Amino acid sequence: MLIVIVVISMSVTVSGRTSAALKNEIGGSLSALASQMSDKLEHYMWSRYNEVLLLSKLDAVKEPEQQEKGHELLQELNRNIPSFSWVGIADTEGKVVASTGNILLGESIAERPVFKEALKEPFIGDVHDAVLLAKLLPNPSGEPLKLVDISTPLYDGQGKFSGVLAAHLSWKWSEEIRAAVFDSLQEEKTSQIEAFVISGRDHAVLLGPNEWVGQSLTLEGAEENSEDRAWEVQTWPDGKRYLTGFASGAGYQNYPGLDWRIIIRQPVDVAFSPVKQLVFDIAVLGIILMPVFAWIGWMLAGRVSKPLSRIAAAADRLRFGEKAEIPLTKGIKDIEMLSSSLRGLIRELSETESELVQMEDRAHHDRLTGLLNRASLETRGKKAREQAVQREGGLAFFYLDLDGFKGVNDTYGHAAGDEVLRETARRLTNCVREQGDVFRMGGDEFVIILSLSSSGARQEAQEAASRLLESLRQPYVLGAEKVDISCSIGGAMWPRDGEDTELLLKRADEALYLSKSKGKNQFAFFVAGNE
Repeated sequence: MLIVIVVISMSVTVSGRTSAALKNEIGGSLSALASQMSDKLEHYMWSRYNEVLLLSKLDAVKEPEQQEKGHELLQELNRNIPSFSWVGIADTEGKVVASTGNILLGESIAERPVFKEALKEPFIGDVHDAVLLAKLLPNPSGEPLKLVDISTPLYDGQGKFSGVLAAHLSWKWSEEIRAAVFDSLQEEKTSQIEAFVISGRDHAVLLGPNEWVGQSLTLEGAEENSEDRAWEVQTWPDGKRYLTGFASGAGYQNYPGLDWRIIIRQPVDVAFSPVKQLVFDIAVLGIILMPVFAWIGWMLAGRVSKPLSRIAAAADRLRFGEKAEIPLTKGIKDIEMLSSSLRGLIRELSETESELVQMEDRAHHDRLTGLLNRASLETRGKKAREQAVQREGGLAFFYLDLDGFKGVNDTYGHAAGDEVLRETARRLTNCVREQGDVFRMGGDEFVIILSLSSSGARQEAQEAASRLLESLRQPYVLGAEKVDISCSIGGAMWPRDGEDTELLLKRADEALYLSKSKGKNQFAFFVAGNE
């Protein structure tokens, strides 16, 4: 009971503290994701803002008499940075005198904010629906066209106001930034994560799930949390609870920013699923540890009990498969005889077990080469798959056949053939080393199971096959003679080409025949269409 109480108390304490730390880490990662997206949005706007300012300093733009050159510059800007949906130069009265694609050329934009707000200083306008340009700009998606305004006054060489350089950015670039941020995450970490960009002016959703775009979204504490880049578990307007991370756009360098709020959300059950798994694992570990500790306590108690208790405890340990020695007890004749007889019995049993282990080992190894044989293939294949699942990696199954081996037997005799097989086994083992297992199937056929990483597994298998081919192409020394033997290899990938060892070997064998049909001394992967 004492052990049960201690283990339960430790499990509750550890799971509580660890869960809190893990929740804080998960929440922090969500707020960091919001901050990352905010930084990318601000940097992008800063780049476009400064490009417009830089363009406004060029004579071709600010000098009215160089409007033709200015028109060419605008076209070049539009070609190199497609997110500039429209860029134009308006004269002092608001009439467009140069523009990309000649859109709105000759028309007045004097009443538009992009002109009015930029008469004295640079202007940045928040996301809005296209008005004049809605039907003039290409829009393959058919979705409502949204733009961001950047404009700045123009002054000629004498410092006199000469017009306004105005630009409309397509809001589509924000979706590309969101995709870039999410692509940087591991796939399992993006499960049901949604990003929102909210206007600091009217709380309208500028970017987010389709059903939210254009809607007003106000969350409790969003203003305060966005400043601290914090996170909370909040109940959203749809009544569901989400882990919510906040960030706020504060501009960058000379770009003042538009006070955008970035919110990243994920269903709380999905976000904290690792926490639930951790608590479950700790509970299972506690359940396992309780009988283990109880058994240790029982063993310690047995060490201070009577001689019969010590013998019984040792016998129990042996019964459960542990290594132990029956204590030789002195003092009581019957107990001394019992302990002596048991010691002799255990010694004989151990010797018998050792012999059985040796016999089993010989049964699973090839007598000629010392390699694993066909009988051990299924067991080793299953073990390799289990290990690959644990380390989230891949496997390659190679089927090898020596080219020209029959000629060695016919020319030099079977003793020479046996030497070639032993040397082949040595070379294969050296090439594989600790990356996998080598089996001799019989005759001059071999099988190799290779452990690979999850990424680039196919490339690793190709490189390993190349090493094997190169090694087996080296001459074999048979006394005073040298013989050349090559090898053909067929490969199948787990789990792509099959789940069980038998199917994978079958497909690797099919790939071997494909390799031989191409002229031997080659490697080929299994191709599904050739089944």
